Order: sequence, then structure tokens, then C-alpha cells
Amino acid sequence: MAELSNCPKCDAIFVRNQFRDVCQDCWKEEEKAYETVYQFIRKRENRTAKMMEVVEATEVEEELIIKFIKTGRLKLAQFPNLGYPCDKCGTIIREGKLCGSCAGDLKKDLQQFTSEEERRKEAAQKEKHGTYFAVNEKINRRF
Repeated sequence: MAELSNCPKCDAIFVRNQFRDVCQDCWKEEEKAYETVYQFIRKRENRTAKMMEVVEATEVEEELIIKFIKTGRLKLAQFPNLGYPCDKCGTIIREGKLCGSCAGDLKKDLQQFTSEEERRKEAAQKEKHGTYFAVNEKINRRF
């Protein structure tokens, strides 16, 4: 669904949609930058270029190149030395949002949380069944 928004680059008002997150003028600039980057890395001798080499040769910001990769405009299968940073630790990765180490840590934390929840539920169940009731000065224990 389209919505009125300010361009994050130039602060101009534009209609944001699922295809564009910047205004028309900034989008044209991004397209020129994409063509520059693509023309550079398309050459056989530049296919193995690393991110810093591409940035220096094309003078296109690293963040914009990362945006091209994340949106699927640059396919990493064709360029073996390009990647983008993990969302958590910043390690260079080629797919997903997290590196293997951060994903493993997240899974471990999730398993730990799940087991802690189960332990809490069991403790609550035991507490319900071990309640004492006093009736006529006699103590009855309900199991």
C-alpha cells in the first residue's frame, strides 16, 4: 500500500510503495550508481573484486552496494568476494540476515528460554497440587 513519506536522503515528500523507498530524483541517482557498479563488476577481471575495491573504483557508497545486494539486484553467486554484514555482529555473510555463529547463539537462547518456561509451568503445577487446607482445626493435604 502506498503512503506519503519523506525521502531518507533528501527529505523530499514522495509516495512510498513496495518498489521504492526513496523519491524519484534519488531513485534516478541510485539507478546511475547501480549501472556504474554493475558495469565495473561485470568485467571478467573485476568479478573477484572485494567490497572496498568496488567502492574505491566506482565511488559508490558501500551502504548503497549492500542495498543492491540485499534487494537481489546484484547476485552474489556471480561475485564470490562480495557480501554484506551480519545484522548482529557485522561479520561479512552471503545469505540471510545473521551469520552462523549469531544464528547458533539465537537458537541456544531460544532453547534455554523454552526449557525455562517448561520449568516454570511444572513448578506452578506442583504448587497447585501441594496446597494445604485447614478445616475444623484439622489439616488435610490434597494431592
